[in-house]
Amino acid sequence: MFDSRYQKLANVLVKYATNLKKGENVLIEHSDCPIEMIQALIREVTAVGANPVLEMKTQRVQRELFLHASEDQIKTIADAELYRMKKMQAFIGIRGIVNSKELSDVPKEKLELYEKLWLKPVHLEQRVRRTRWVILRIPSPSMAQMAKMSSDAFEDFFFDVCVGIDWAKASKAMEPLVDLMNKTDKVHIKGPGTDLKFSIKGIPAIKCDGHLNIPDGEVFTAPVRDSIDGVLQYNAPSTQRGFTFENVRFVFKQGKIVEASANNNPKLNEILDTDEGSRYIGEFALGLHPLIRQPMDDILFDEKINGSFHFTPGNAYEDEADNGNRSAVHWDLVCIQTPEAGGGEIWFDGQLIRKDGLFVLPELKGLNPENLVVK
Repeated sequence: MFDSRYQKLANVLVKYATNLKKGENVLIEHSDCPIEMIQALIREVTAVGANPVLEMKTQRVQRELFLHASEDQIKTIADAELYRMKKMQAFIGIRGIVNSKELSDVPKEKLELYEKLWLKPVHLEQRVRRTRWVILRIPSPSMAQMAKMSSDAFEDFFFDVCVGIDWAKASKAMEPLVDLMNKTDKVHIKGPGTDLKFSIKGIPAIKCDGHLNIPDGEVFTAPVRDSIDGVLQYNAPSTQRGFTFENVRFVFKQGKIVEASANNNPKLNEILDTDEGSRYIGEFALGLHPLIRQPMDDILFDEKINGSFHFTPGNAYEDEADNGNRSAVHWDLVCIQTPEAGGGEIWFDGQLIRKDGLFVLPELKGLNPENLVVK
């Protein structure tokens, strides 16, 4: 039986997130995704007169490809995908999760080949910078397990957080925070195990209001690259290169991560040593989604947790909030500051703007969960 919620989600992706127009090309790249969702997307894309181009991948097949890949093979695939991406005006990426640890036994040098020769030119440089794009997950039993929910409960949660928000109204509520961040120089973040100072002066703040990720809900910028000093203790798990890192802790000196630890896992420093830029930060963002309250080790959800922030080792967004940092890595790591997670404070230029996950300035209180409009 076709679930009508797929059609509603497809409508949001086509008419709001990517705002497709007649004659435009959109690449729909789907991995481990229900066919019904792709059918719904094709209906919505063609209804506005746009041209759907399809690419199907699976994580298990990608693993096999990575295991046996040579540099020439990766370059050949990347060249072909880059050629195609240059013909697209928009991109919709839908990814299911069958096994979040599928890549855990792929050697790091193979994954680094993918990141440097395929991910970076095709996605970080072409897709991110030159198309209207949106990325989302799709419900699966594995995701329900990660969220510690039944499959039915997780599906209800998923569709609520994706299409249960009036994104246009949420966008308007973000404007005062964008204005404040654009005027801010010094940021000071305090919390359990965290005492971090940096500058965001002169780097634009960008609101994420349903046009890049679904679910969405954040405002991001980047720290001045060499301005970061102090210590940061993250408290949300994060899976990268097939491994789950917990209790990640960084010590910064003049912008560089000089000490790093996480559940005694040496692979953390392997990621940070990918290239020069992977020990510097490319993004600082505040999570704002009113219905996402707990981590589930899926960054498209976790980075939007209300009362959280993420502080991202690696590449900055060159055309949006650029601090000059370049890397094949862009690893969003999340710290939650709600009372249940231990609390915390964020200060802008000596003024407290958020405490224990709630905004305290009158002009920002519209972003607190009880004030964000839900359909």
